[in-house]
Amino acid sequence: MNVEATIAQWNLEYDAVVQRLNAGAGVGLANPADIAGLTGLQQMQAMLDGRLPYPHIAQTLDFSLVEVGEGRAVFQGQPQLKHYNPLGTVHGGWYATLLDSAVGCAVHTAMPVGRAYTTAELSVNIVRAASHKSGPLRAIGTVVHAGRQLATAEGRIVGPDGKLYAHATTTCLVFEVPSK
Repeated sequence: MNVEATIAQWNLEYDAVVQRLNAGAGVGLANPADIAGLTGLQQMQAMLDGRLPYPHIAQTLDFSLVEVGEGRAVFQGQPQLKHYNPLGTVHGGWYATLLDSAVGCAVHTAMPVGRAYTTAELSVNIVRAASHKSGPLRAIGTVVHAGRQLATAEGRIVGPDGKLYAHATTTCLVFEVPSK
């Protein structure tokens, strides 16, 4: 597939997901009762289907979850001028947040019922500058290891031409969800 066709496909997928999310539960926080008894993958699928709300950060930084599977999460975003730092480049926090979302949600898909996680470490390497002219970029997170106490994942931000913009690794602390 050529770059223009990939961009068109990515944008169609992104627009369909965002429309579904906004027509469904919209932006907000999931009610604990709505996620009780669901695995992490089931929670992520419910969010992607619009049955659970999606987080505010997606609106703030103009990105969205577009695909989820076991041990995998894909986000799409496009940097805007509002994401620039005073030097006139995309702020490193935009890359870091997009990658943290991808690797964290990949780990989330590996959580059994009653287990959750929090990021303990995130390492990000930016290898190519993105701009508001870069077009859509995708952050692909994949679980490397999901254990009872620790989970690790890696992620990559790529363009529609396959070029790498940034990559990351994470270590997450896994714990039992406290009962009320």
